[in-house]
Amino acid sequence: MCELLAISSQLPTHTGFSLKKLTSHSQRVSGNKMSNPDGWGVAYYEGSDVTILREPQAANESKLVQFIEKNIPPTQLLISHIRKATKGELALKNTHPFSRELGGCMHVFAHNGHSKHIQKNMMLQSEHFLPIGDTDSEYAFCSLLEKLALPWGNKQGEKPSLDERFKIVSKFAEQLIRLGPANFLYSDSNFLFVHADKRLQNDGFIKPPGLYLLTRECNAGIHHGLRKHGLNMTGQDTELKQKITIIASVPLTDEEWHPIPQGEVLVFSKGKRILI
Repeated sequence: MCELLAISSQLPTHTGFSLKKLTSHSQRVSGNKMSNPDGWGVAYYEGSDVTILREPQAANESKLVQFIEKNIPPTQLLISHIRKATKGELALKNTHPFSRELGGCMHVFAHNGHSKHIQKNMMLQSEHFLPIGDTDSEYAFCSLLEKLALPWGNKQGEKPSLDERFKIVSKFAEQLIRLGPANFLYSDSNFLFVHADKRLQNDGFIKPPGLYLLTRECNAGIHHGLRKHGLNMTGQDTELKQKITIIASVPLTDEEWHPIPQGEVLVFSKGKRILI
């Protein structure tokens, strides 16, 4: 199955090593086979806008990934994905993360799982948002945007409350898992929403956990422990506190990662979990 990565941090953070760890999972595993060879993408936010870089090729062999590892600007919110194609050709249009503008903000979505016959599901129809590619993942994103369109598209330009957003995303997740395994990362530029379900495990069975979580805290100027794992803060004031939360399909380091319970929708902002 595809693999997901998200990083939410209190202070802007360089994230090259975590991306490298994720893309290493796309390397060849035996002969000409690769574990996730069918594309990669990374989205990093600056305020309400986002830069997205994607390629429909193996991340582990990408010169662009090598460039990003050294040159990606610091960010407080990053979403990344490496693809194992199950539906849709190997093409840019089918490469995650997907993005759309809604309510003056860039919304980003990355998905791991299978949503069988999603186009025929009456609860997940989309009339105003159409997929560019052929994947069930992008159609799922369009379905979510359809549900968010009314509260986000009011003429007064007011953004919906976090509680309203959370209810919509949670209801969407409940509908999506009826069609198959569904782990996803979604951001509306203000918050990061994480849904954990189940995924293919090393024993060959599809079961929980679908995602893992790691949170680190330290003073911004004392970041040797984080640097060991490739997360280098830009802040130099030792009085500033840095907090970083990393979400990944599988643990990326030898630290104590916590499995996210099946069916949970978690919300993060600037490295902190909210709506607990």
